[in-house]
Amino acid sequence: MARHYYLTRAGRLRRKDNTLSFEPTAADAPAAEPELSGAMAQAQATAELAGADTLGAVGADGMGDLLLEPEPIEDVTAQEQAALESEQQKPVVVGERRVIPVEDVDALWVFGELDLNARVLVFLAQHKVPVHFFNYYGFYAGSFYPREYLHAGYLVVRQVRHYANRRLRLAIAREFIGAALHNIMRNLRYYGTRGIAVQAQTESVQTETLRLATVNSVDELMACEGRARAAYYQAFAGILRNEVDFTKRVRRPPDNMVNALISFTNGLVYSAALTQIYRTQLDPTISFLHEPGARRFSLALDLAEVFKPILADRLLFKLLNNRQLNERDFAQDLNCCYLKESGRKVVLKEWNARLETTIEHRRLRRKVSYERLIRLECYKLIKHLTNVEPYIGFRAWW
Repeated sequence: MARHYYLTRAGRLRRKDNTLSFEPTAADAPAAEPELSGAMAQAQATAELAGADTLGAVGADGMGDLLLEPEPIEDVTAQEQAALESEQQKPVVVGERRVIPVEDVDALWVFGELDLNARVLVFLAQHKVPVHFFNYYGFYAGSFYPREYLHAGYLVVRQVRHYANRRLRLAIAREFIGAALHNIMRNLRYYGTRGIAVQAQTESVQTETLRLATVNSVDELMACEGRARAAYYQAFAGILRNEVDFTKRVRRPPDNMVNALISFTNGLVYSAALTQIYRTQLDPTISFLHEPGARRFSLALDLAEVFKPILADRLLFKLLNNRQLNERDFAQDLNCCYLKESGRKVVLKEWNARLETTIEHRRLRRKVSYERLIRLECYKLIKHLTNVEPYIGFRAWW
């Protein structure tokens, strides 16, 4: 069964015959590097391969910039030569070289500096392996999304029709938010039964849930969701046992360890949703809750809303309440707080374990992994779009 591989050490990814070869580079060895622009330098990070035993190219929003000012040929040649010389001088830790059967890879998650070439990208595309990239601070940067191999024109037409029709779009978007708020309620009630004072926040979320049936636009739905989440985040101070000053959600940039962890885990959920969409006939750029736009896979944002309370938030509560993470696993850069490499390794290990965790599915009467739940959500959406059965968003019962 194909697995996820997480690259958290600096290195090179190469094609070796019909396999992938990851070659870590020695972090402490001197190496001549070409001068990078400030933006490129900021995007670098450290990385290590920890497979689930622990790519056209796209940008930060899901699609590459198509119109770039051409550079002089001489400058390009000089840059390529500098990069080549730098690569040749970087020492490779031969003893740690790892060969990865490409059939064993479901998706690659890259959390730092990785050297790879077109040959590798073509090879990954041939084997239908998406790659998700995260920047220096650990926040989602973009994905390599191979050519769709299950693409169906009729389903694209159905997606567009449901998006363009206000009533049809609102019905789907309402289910996304309804399921998300239900899953938030499950989290609040779980801690409420354990003596945590979350009654006021629970009532606020319940109020917004009741309003969903009467809203007449997607913007109103988003407003309900925003108010519910604001109340939900107010409960974090009581849910989290360690002394963390968390009162509100701050995104750009995160200002403390809780906000940094929320941003990091939300990026993981988004990437997981995008991976599962790729395994279906759905078009990731046509969404219903979030507005479709250039350079982003907005349908993954829709699906992520349903699963963030289950996958991201519950993981956050566990990591902080069990003291698997503490202040030493975070760094502060000006006004931005982010996970260090040590913290990312802890999160990714628990994240992968959570994806593989199975639950007894009430409807299917069999065990299903958390990751499979996202795929099933895609299938339910396809059935709705093709008039097989109405879409009902996933609602946790545990």
